[in-house]
Amino acid sequence: MTVYVDDMKATYGRMVMCHMLADTDDELHAMADRIGVARRWWQSPVKTSGSHYDIALSKRALAVQAGAVEITWRQAGAMNSRRRVTGQLGAPADAEGWLETHRAQLAAARRANAEATLTAGQVAAMDSTMQPLDGGQP
Repeated sequence: MTVYVDDMKATYGRMVMCHMLADTDDELHAMADRIGVARRWWQSPVKTSGSHYDIALSKRALAVQAGAVEITWRQAGAMNSRRRVTGQLGAPADAEGWLETHRAQLAAARRANAEATLTAGQVAAMDSTMQPLDGGQP
């Protein structure tokens, strides 16, 4: 089980913030308690795209000292997407590759569905307008 902090630098008032996420909520909350981040700052999966805390860079440094793994914000986003699909964050090293593959699979499925729908629609249109070569009823 691991806690991760990304390299995002978003301003919130006078603070600069990043994300802290973890394999489990228990581990995430334990790290938040350890570095002094109040539970009220938890971004629950019900309210956001995934369970995490937005933390100040000073708290990020404390998290890294306490064993959090540093990742990029792109890895964090890809890991969060993977968790929404599979239920697991997975490893940061292959997160972006997983997301690219997942998006390609979704696009292929959409294309196949569109082609199947289009083909069925074309067949229906052709059936309704076709005339037999001998001039009889279709």
